[in-house]
Amino acid sequence: MKTILGIDIGTSGTKTILTDENGRVLASYTEEYPMYQPHNGWAEQNPEDWFLAVKTGIKAVITAAKRENANVSAPIAIGMSGQMHGLVMTDKDGEVLRPSIIWCDQRTEAEIEDMDRIVGRQKIIEITANAPMTGFTAAKILWVRKNEPEIYEKCAHILLPKDYIRYKLTGEYATEVSDASGMQLMDVSSRTWSDELLGLLNIDKNLLANIYESPDVTGKILPSLAAETGADADAIVVGGAADNAAAAIGTGVFSEGTAFTTIGSSAVIYAVSDEVRIDLKGRVHSLCASVPGKWTVMSCTQGAGLSLKWLRDTICTEEKRLEAETGRDAYDIMSELALKIPEGSDRLLFLPYLMGERSPHPDPDARGVFFGLSAIHTRANMIRSVMEGVAFSQLECLNVFREMGVSVGNMVITGGGGKSPFWRQMLADLYECPVHTLAHDEGAAMGAAILASIGAGIFKDASEACENIVQIGSTLEPIEGHTKAYKPYFELYSELYQTLTGEFKKLSAL
Repeated sequence: MKTILGIDIGTSGTKTILTDENGRVLASYTEEYPMYQPHNGWAEQNPEDWFLAVKTGIKAVITAAKRENANVSAPIAIGMSGQMHGLVMTDKDGEVLRPSIIWCDQRTEAEIEDMDRIVGRQKIIEITANAPMTGFTAAKILWVRKNEPEIYEKCAHILLPKDYIRYKLTGEYATEVSDASGMQLMDVSSRTWSDELLGLLNIDKNLLANIYESPDVTGKILPSLAAETGADADAIVVGGAADNAAAAIGTGVFSEGTAFTTIGSSAVIYAVSDEVRIDLKGRVHSLCASVPGKWTVMSCTQGAGLSLKWLRDTICTEEKRLEAETGRDAYDIMSELALKIPEGSDRLLFLPYLMGERSPHPDPDARGVFFGLSAIHTRANMIRSVMEGVAFSQLECLNVFREMGVSVGNMVITGGGGKSPFWRQMLADLYECPVHTLAHDEGAAMGAAILASIGAGIFKDASEACENIVQIGSTLEPIEGHTKAYKPYFELYSELYQTLTGEFKKLSAL
């Protein structure tokens, strides 16, 4: 029995799974690590924490699988996914020069202004398919060069988080298209580094790794690490993918017309396109897909599940008390309350901008709003209003996709929010398309394992792999009456940001 490793290097921890060649999970392990915030708005991690978590995870899943079945073979292929946009800088010997500046770090506002001035916002969008953003890697490189010149002088290699782990596993400096397209240094249309942009920003192309497609073999595991972890001595390591690009494969989203929504702390809609489609207003992101010859459009709502968690922790003390007494999940109790309230929450709307916003309103100054709050409203109204506000935000993003010509006929939903049948039905009603769950949801780690199985020759491509491995769980169809009832509330919701955008700026300046 051939086995495959799928590794997802996330922000809170690294998840490692071991699968057989049919995608059946034999063992799973997650190792957590800290994030550091030395200043307000900064976010950093130690790359060595990731590597330790990867080694620990590989050993743990192999040991656990062999405990169940002594005949389990050593894994022959490794696929990795990881948090996007993180900056890892190493010297000529591969030693890390400073902590990684990760995706949610916001220190680079001045560097964004530099990029706008030097290159021009529209040219950046035309080349990289995305508006300049503080979270992307290019601005972080410029920040280090400006603020830590002694570090930049020593830098010989610039890597993304999962690609640093690739180097540690194989000794090879390599990246792949889906993750690299989030650095804001690629010509996304041609799937190559942009010589023009690198020249304008004065970044040496030799600092960057070679770009591969996601299923391509990029190297083999080092003999010492094979011996240490229990992997096969000839185990290959494939390109892998950025977290959401890997999750797409893990959910069976590999062709145009398919998409997935994930609702965790933030919420993402990710759709596949046969061609590059760019939103010149910068409301959503366009990136290379983990499927060769495909691209993606992706949105990100900053405060999705986070908004419901905030409500639970600040307002829903009774539901938390019941959870402690009965063992029932507070979120389930909250959903039952919300279900008793009609569509529109008795004329109460919520804007989910607790963390500013990214899609479809890239505005760090935006803030959360209850609109229409009156003495008739209860906790149940507020719960439903928050859930509807998050769902309305997803529909706003999906409407941008449709405006760009990206059709979506089926939607898979994952993440913690996807476990709520009530929330899933709400999304089906608003999206006006079927919403599916998965029979087994291992997220990005499964996508990474599937890409590795393609690289190992078990499957010829993503289509064959997903058709054999990914299984749909349940399906909810839109309910016409619900869709009709939501429409006037969504239309008003869509007007509120435009009405309040100036007031958000004034509030920020106080």
